[in-house]
Amino acid sequence: MPGSFADLAQQVSPAVVNITTTSVVSQPTGGPAFPEGSPFADLFRDFGMPGGPGAPEGMPMPRNPQRSNALGSGFVISADGFIVTNNHVIEGADQIEVEFYSGETLPAEVVGTDPNTDVALLKVTSDEPIPFVNFGDSDSARVGDWVLALGNPLGQGFSASSGIVSARNRELSGTYDDYLQTDAAINRGNSGGPLFNLNGEVIGVNTAILSPNGGSIGIGFSMASNVVSQVVEQLQEFGETRRGWLGVMIQDVTPEMSEAMGLNVAGGAMITDVPEGPARDAGLQTGDVITSFAGTEVEDTRGLVRRVAEAPAGETAQVVVMRDGDEVTLDVTLGRRETAQNGAEESPAAAEPSESDVLGMTVTVLTPEMAAELGAPRDASGLAITGIDPEGPAAEKGLAPGDIITDVNQQTVTSVSDLNARIDEAREAGRRSVLMLIRRGGEPLFVALPLADAAPADEDAAPAE
Repeated sequence: MPGSFADLAQQVSPAVVNITTTSVVSQPTGGPAFPEGSPFADLFRDFGMPGGPGAPEGMPMPRNPQRSNALGSGFVISADGFIVTNNHVIEGADQIEVEFYSGETLPAEVVGTDPNTDVALLKVTSDEPIPFVNFGDSDSARVGDWVLALGNPLGQGFSASSGIVSARNRELSGTYDDYLQTDAAINRGNSGGPLFNLNGEVIGVNTAILSPNGGSIGIGFSMASNVVSQVVEQLQEFGETRRGWLGVMIQDVTPEMSEAMGLNVAGGAMITDVPEGPARDAGLQTGDVITSFAGTEVEDTRGLVRRVAEAPAGETAQVVVMRDGDEVTLDVTLGRRETAQNGAEESPAAAEPSESDVLGMTVTVLTPEMAAELGAPRDASGLAITGIDPEGPAAEKGLAPGDIITDVNQQTVTSVSDLNARIDEAREAGRRSVLMLIRRGGEPLFVALPLADAAPADEDAAPAE
């Protein structure tokens, strides 16, 4: 336990800044709205104030645009004046002013922003080198490590607070979230400020707090420096982010799904759809389980999304997948996520309508009219679920009427006989479940459905006329 944080605070404080933004806020026309019968409504009526209740028509209360100020924090990362803060601190600002620990103030320009990680990069110009701090390795931070937060809480000026890393790898609401949780006091105005380790390295950017009253209750979140530093590098070079794009839709692999597929791997990300894009061009297929990307093991979908985003657009990455029990290695040239256009198409098929009960659900062959009603392309093929036994295995796994079954055990199904065949094959192989690919509202999802002792479905299709 450190005896004091004084030396650390003295070392890093010159690189921490207060940020003041100014923006013009338009004001609505018309007078203040008061409930009829309130004392204020009577007052405005009695005195006939413009825009008030009872005032003559055509006399709105004039409201001129007003200037609004906001406060935040940031930190310098280079001697030539690059400054990191939160995007929400400077968003919509007309003017940005940076105050240094010495009291000097300088105007700042926005170099680039990334709303996805709430990171913004600013630049100031100074005749003298500016004190700066370096990013540390946030992955090496452990729960229980001491940290120091610096910033401008509640507009009170430079302030320091200490605590520990309370948790790692927290998610809030973003695709690329990787937050360190800390009990170091973080309040409004601390946004964009640095979270230091005891070596004086920035391991997080203070971004959000969990609080019922707007003040610190010991639950603060700092975006991990390993995420921020990569975003900052792209903003410095391009003025924008250029994330890699693989071009697949994915979901986590559950133990039931792994058993249904006969896989011996733990974790991974299962491909649920492969629209036009880099993955399809490289030969990836629906049902493939991605186990490694660019030499890094894939534990879940979240890790894969982050790893792909960190890879530069245009880079060729090696992707390892499990397909039909075999390991397949493919080279994928990544696209750019920011400009990616998805254009997935369903293969056309036609089948005569039929309806049967199986595995606790009632299914019928999908028609163009049904597909349109369920939000799928009219030429989509598969089986539509029209009913669910509330006590059956389908209900237990969350299936619902309106879901469309397109694949079972990674094979396309267009009829009840196809479904029966896949179930029989799974039973003969000694599997306890079948892996179904369904579409719900147009979105693909894999579900491992237990077989139990259910009997095959009985087809009662009407003869074609």
